[in-house]
Amino acid sequence: MAEIIQKDGTWSFDGDAVRIVPGRDKGVALLRQTLGEVVVPLRALAGISYEPSRKAGRLRLRLRDGADPLLQVTGGRLPEASDPYRLTVESDRSGVAEYFVDEVRNALLLDQVDPGPVDTYLLPGPPVPIAVGAGDGTAAFDGDRVALDWNWTTEEAKRSAGPREFRIADLRSVEWSPSKGLENGWLRFTLTGAPPAPAPKYDPHTVELFGFKKDPLMALVAAAVAVRMPHPTAPPEGPADVVAAPAELSSAGAPAEDHDALLRRLRELGDLHQAGVLTAEEFTAAKQAVLQRF
Repeated sequence: MAEIIQKDGTWSFDGDAVRIVPGRDKGVALLRQTLGEVVVPLRALAGISYEPSRKAGRLRLRLRDGADPLLQVTGGRLPEASDPYRLTVESDRSGVAEYFVDEVRNALLLDQVDPGPVDTYLLPGPPVPIAVGAGDGTAAFDGDRVALDWNWTTEEAKRSAGPREFRIADLRSVEWSPSKGLENGWLRFTLTGAPPAPAPKYDPHTVELFGFKKDPLMALVAAAVAVRMPHPTAPPEGPADVVAAPAELSSAGAPAEDHDALLRRLRELGDLHQAGVLTAEEFTAAKQAVLQRF
């Protein structure tokens, strides 16, 4: 096993996954401390690098596009200090960092891991329940319902409408954007069938962010919600998926489906269940739905 221990955190690799534990040093970003331990399976990795420097180098993991809900919702806008896939390495430990890189790269080559994008999440996202207060409100998520409550900084028209609560099944999208310059950030929930949203300041389904220390924590709420929604790059489901030409119908009159595709779907469901994204009941129901299509 390869391992590197630093004030910034500890990374270990057992051949199957990179285990990341944030450090307890006061310089470790609040998001990383709150997120806690992250386990990145080998098949979720696109690469790894070490950037040496005279004072302190950097170890960086590069995940496959779409593999991690946190990276998906932040879209490259997460502050570097909050990036859980970056480790500050003291200059006298550069040799250990280079060895760590070699071990992970060799495993990627041996397992022939495809570094390309994926259409299903390979990491489970932040644990739930989760609640964060920042900006003009508090966002809480229990795995099924999102609750928004407001504070004294909230615009009166928005606060007077009272708290908001809605189920994840009613959501079309969730977005997180950091503050930039004079522009405030936001955590926005868009409900299915909702009209175009007003500015975050007035939107009862959006927490407006003012650029303070806890703002990045709202990205954890967004990620916890996003991982339980359909993956944004997954093949669409709908009438086009179930209507088949007469030549494609089986003898029973049902559309003939690609056996390999169904088997892949079963494996994906198993992975999501093991990662904690699907409950036992959700996994059983989804598995039965797939089996009925064989």
